[in-house]
Amino acid sequence: MASIEAVHARQVLDCNHRPMVEVEVRTRTGHAGRGASPTGQSVGGYEALVLRDNDPGTYDGLSVHRAVENVRQVIAPALIGRDVRDQAALDGLLVELDGTPRKSRLGGNAVYSVSVACLRAAAAVAGRPVYRTIARTELTTVPVPSFNVVNGGRCGDIVQAFNEFIVVPYRAADIAEAVETGIRVFDRLGAVIEKYTGTSAGIAPSYGYRAPCDDPRVVLELIQEAVDASGCADKVAYALDCASSQMYDSTTGAYELKGKPVSSAELVDYTRGLTEDFDIVFVEDLLEENDWDGFAHAVSQLTRTLVLGDDLIATHRSRLEQALAAGAVDGFVLKPNQVGTITEALETYDTAVRHGLLAVPSGRSGGVVDDIVMDLSVGLQVPIQKNGAPRTGERIEKLNFLLRAAENIPDCRLADVGGIVRF
Repeated sequence: MASIEAVHARQVLDCNHRPMVEVEVRTRTGHAGRGASPTGQSVGGYEALVLRDNDPGTYDGLSVHRAVENVRQVIAPALIGRDVRDQAALDGLLVELDGTPRKSRLGGNAVYSVSVACLRAAAAVAGRPVYRTIARTELTTVPVPSFNVVNGGRCGDIVQAFNEFIVVPYRAADIAEAVETGIRVFDRLGAVIEKYTGTSAGIAPSYGYRAPCDDPRVVLELIQEAVDASGCADKVAYALDCASSQMYDSTTGAYELKGKPVSSAELVDYTRGLTEDFDIVFVEDLLEENDWDGFAHAVSQLTRTLVLGDDLIATHRSRLEQALAAGAVDGFVLKPNQVGTITEALETYDTAVRHGLLAVPSGRSGGVVDDIVMDLSVGLQVPIQKNGAPRTGERIEKLNFLLRAAENIPDCRLADVGGIVRF
């Protein structure tokens, strides 16, 4: 048996130099797996809790020594001797040990890191990549990568309501051309923004360009100008992550858009106008995470794009089922650390597939090199996955992962996003 011999945890750093939990699982057969828990720049209210020490004297309260000790003192003794290949049983035990809806006792960052480490150790035992370990079908494609090239939110004196403006090279011939197209557009976009603002293009906290104005339409026009200058207009579409929970005022029930309060219906109507003028593959989190009626209205109105839930779903199967019953989404963003274990994330994915919904795996802004989300992207044969701006190591590594995987999959093709777009 490939039983677990040791579980070790430590504090390391994510790509935003914030402490995170890293776990190593080693089996008696000599195989090992490592997992770490990334964190988003914006975190929804239904995500598994990132347990931090809240000690202002250490990393300004962001250290994770309590979560590390929970792995060492609580989780490790319970896992020793168990078969590392039984992911569902191991994850079930982690859920039981914690016993809270948001993994708040042991910490979602502790639980998730262990879950990932077990999956990687099991793949090592099997002698194959993780993406083949979780594959449901024969592997024939890699997903189209998408690039978060302009970042909004509250940055200086500009409040851009929409959080991410995304380039999707969906008509590229292969993964190599898709990667090159995204980088070419990103490189030219800096000069376009500089011409518009008269100053150097700023870098946002998520490493895309800082939004140059508060009007989403203008930002899309600037990106389109960069696309045209790159000679890629026939290959590229767009996507939006609005992250509107960040722009919602619960006391007034209004959203901030271009410096003014607007209703849920007005925000949907404004976005519908954008989808009529730009080819937008999907719009993510157009409304705040509890606006079920607003999401259902968006699905009925935005007929030229797909409406995805991120904070709305938080990769929880129960919330996806609630969204299905309400007709509130066309798909969801798959972030396994939101729910806390690989098994729970895959159950949510399988539910989406059974109901014909799109699942889009995504890294986190506070990411890690060698993120398990890339194995999900390839192993689950999804058509599209979310990446960040092609600027930093952990984001470039995601692109390199797809390039390597394409070489290792016989007769590999780029996934057909053209078959799911609505424009």
